[in-house]
Amino acid sequence: MTDHSGTDDTPTPALTELAEAHGIATSYWSFFGQHVQVPATTLRAVLAAMGVDTDADPQAVLDEMADAAWWEFLPPSLVVRQGSGEVVVNVQDGHDVRLQVKLEDGSWRDVAIPGQQPQARVVDGEIVWRLHIPVPGDLPLGWHELYAQQIPHGSASADRTATCTLVVTPTRLAPPPSRPGHGGRAWGLMAQLYSVRSRASWGLGDFADLADLASVAAESGADFLLVNPIHAAEVVPPIEPSPYLPATRRFVAPLYIRPEDIREVAYLDPSDRARISAAHATVAASDLDPERVDRDAAWAAKRAALEVVFTAPRTAARQAAFDAFVSEHGEHLADFALWCALEEHYAEVDERPEESWDIRSPLVAQLRIDLGDRVAFHTWLQWIAQEQAEAAQAAALGAGMRIGVMHDLAVGVHPKGSDALSLRDMYAPGITVGAPPDMYNQLGQTWGQPPWLPGALARAGYAPLRDMIRGLLKHAGALRIDHIIGFFRLWWIPDGLGPAAGTYVRYDHEAMIGVLALEAHRAGAVIIGEDLGLVEPWVRDYLSERNILGTSVLWFEMEGDRPKPPEHYRTALLATVNTHDLPPTAGYLAGEHVDLRERLGLLDQPVEEARAEAVREQEAVLSALRERGLLAEGATEEQIIEALHLFLVAAPSQLLGVSLVDAVGERRVQNQPGTDKEYPNWQIPLADSDGEAVLLEDIPGMERYRSLTRSVDQALRDAAY
Repeated sequence: MTDHSGTDDTPTPALTELAEAHGIATSYWSFFGQHVQVPATTLRAVLAAMGVDTDADPQAVLDEMADAAWWEFLPPSLVVRQGSGEVVVNVQDGHDVRLQVKLEDGSWRDVAIPGQQPQARVVDGEIVWRLHIPVPGDLPLGWHELYAQQIPHGSASADRTATCTLVVTPTRLAPPPSRPGHGGRAWGLMAQLYSVRSRASWGLGDFADLADLASVAAESGADFLLVNPIHAAEVVPPIEPSPYLPATRRFVAPLYIRPEDIREVAYLDPSDRARISAAHATVAASDLDPERVDRDAAWAAKRAALEVVFTAPRTAARQAAFDAFVSEHGEHLADFALWCALEEHYAEVDERPEESWDIRSPLVAQLRIDLGDRVAFHTWLQWIAQEQAEAAQAAALGAGMRIGVMHDLAVGVHPKGSDALSLRDMYAPGITVGAPPDMYNQLGQTWGQPPWLPGALARAGYAPLRDMIRGLLKHAGALRIDHIIGFFRLWWIPDGLGPAAGTYVRYDHEAMIGVLALEAHRAGAVIIGEDLGLVEPWVRDYLSERNILGTSVLWFEMEGDRPKPPEHYRTALLATVNTHDLPPTAGYLAGEHVDLRERLGLLDQPVEEARAEAVREQEAVLSALRERGLLAEGATEEQIIEALHLFLVAAPSQLLGVSLVDAVGERRVQNQPGTDKEYPNWQIPLADSDGEAVLLEDIPGMERYRSLTRSVDQALRDAAY
C-alpha cells in the first residue's frame, strides 16, 4: 500500500488534491471557530466508500480522472435552470457532432452548435476537443434526454453516440398561497401525527385523524398542517419509534391506515367485520393512555384487520385502480413489498443469510417467487395507505386550507431498510452521516444513516431524488426538508472512527435543489428547508433566491444577548416558537427540560447553573415582549405563549407555525437529544397541562386552543392592514 501520509496522519498534497477533486473537505472551520485539518485516515476511508482505489498512487488516480473527464462524450446528467446552462461535449479530432433533445412529450429538437475556439487535450494518443454548447433557452421545464452523435468527416454514419438526462428546472418557486385578508402570509398547526388520537383510532393517530385535524385547524384559519415524516418503517416488531429513521423515504407507513375506511370493508360478511372490530378492541383503550404510544401493539392489531380486508373481492373499477397504481410505481414498489416480505420471513430467524441482503442474488430472486402472496399483500397496503393520505390532503383543501398537509422529509434511511436494499448502489458503504462537535454535542453526532453517493446520483440522472420528492408531493401541498443542508454537504463518518473524525462531503446542490424545485413547481407545492445549525452563510441566500423557505425558531434567534427583533427575520421563512427537539413552551417556561436532563444525567454543569441560565434566556425574551406591550407583569403561562406567537406575527415571514402541543398545554418533549432508550422519544401522546390525554374530538372545544389560534389568526389579519 502506498504511504499517503506522515506518521502524524497528515495527508500528502496529492491525497489532499484527490479528496478535494471528489468534493471531500480536507479542512473545515468548526463550530468553535477552529480550523481543523482532516486526517489522512478519514480521507482514505471516504474515498474508498466512493469507489476510489486508495491503494494506488493518488497522483496516478488524479491523472486517470482527468483523462476520463476528457474522454467522456457527454456528462452523466445535466440539470439547468430554464433559459440558461451549457453542456460540455468532448469530441475526437476529425469528427463533427450532432446534438438533439428528446423532450418529455416525445418530440425532438436540434441543438445549435455555435462557432467557438475549443480547448484540446491529447488522451491515449488522440486529440480530443472540448466544446461548451449552450442549452436552448426556450426548452420547457421537464425531464428530457440529450442525445449526441459523433460523425466522422465525410461520412453520414454516426461513429459514436451518447445520451444523458437533461432536467430543465424553474429558477424560482411561487410564493406560498394564503387566505384573503392575511396579507400574503399564512399560518398553520404543527403536530406529531401518531400522538393525535381520536376515539376511533387504533392506539395512535392515523390518516383519518390527519384529515379531521386538518379540518379543525382550517376552521380556525390555518392554511397548513405540518406533521412528522410518514415514511414507511419496519413491518415486524420492534418498530423504530423515530420517524426520522425510516426504512424508505419513497413509500408511506401502513401503520397510519384506518382499516374501517377501506371501501372493501363495506362488502365483508358479518363474521369478517366482527374480526376487524375485535382487532380494534385490543388497542382501543390505549387511545386514552397519556403515557406512551405503542406502535408494535397498534400495528399487530391493524395488520390482523388488514389481512382480513385484503381477502375481500374488489369491484372492476377498484381492481383497475389498483392495477394502475402497481403499474405506475413499477419495480420500486415491487422491491419495497419484497423487502417487507423478507423482513417477515426472517423475523424469527437468529442468523439471516448474507445473500438475503443483496436484492440481485439468486436467493432473493427465488424468495420473490416463494413469498409472492406476502409481496402482494404489502403492495396492496401501499395502495390503501396512499389513497388515505391523498384523501387527507383533499379533506384539508376542502375545509379551506390553501396549502393543506405539509409533509416532512427525513435526512436519510435505516441502514437495513428497504432503500438500503433496493438502492444499494446509491449509498456509500461503511459510512454514516451525522454532525461534527458543537456546543450541544461536544463529541458530535452519529445518525446511523448511510449517505447518498454524489456520483451515483448524477449517473442515475437524479431519478431516486425525483421519485422520492414526487411521491411525497402526491398527497401534500408542502414539504419540509429536514436538514436541507444535506442537499449541499453532509458530514460523513467512516465506520469505527467516531463523529469527531468525520468530514464534509459536497453534493451538486444546483442539481439537487433544481430537481426539488421542478417537482415542487409541478405539484404546486411549497418547500421549506430546515436550515438551523451550522450553515454556510451563502446557503440561506441561495435558498431565498429560489424561494425555498428557511426555518427560524424564536429561542434560537438572538442578536447578542437579546432576541432578534422579528422585523429582522427573513421573508422566505417558516417562523415558529419551538420545534420537536425542544420542550413545548409550557414545559420550557416551567424549566422541565432542565429537570429532565438532570434526571437523565445529561447536564454538563451543576443543575443550579443550568436553571439560572434557563431563567436568563427566558427573561431576555419576556423582556422584549413587555417592551412591545405584548405581555403584562404577572402574566399567566397561556398569556405568555400567546404573546410569543404574536411577537412572531411582527416578522415579515411568509409562514408562521403554531405547535399543537403549545395550543393544548402539553409540557413533555417529543424527542430528547442525546438519548436513545433512556427516554421514550417519539412515543409521547398528546396531553394537556394536567397530564390528561387530549383526543382529537376535544381540541375544538378547548378554550386554550381557541384562544391561541384565534389570536394568531386575528393578528395576521390586523398586520395586513
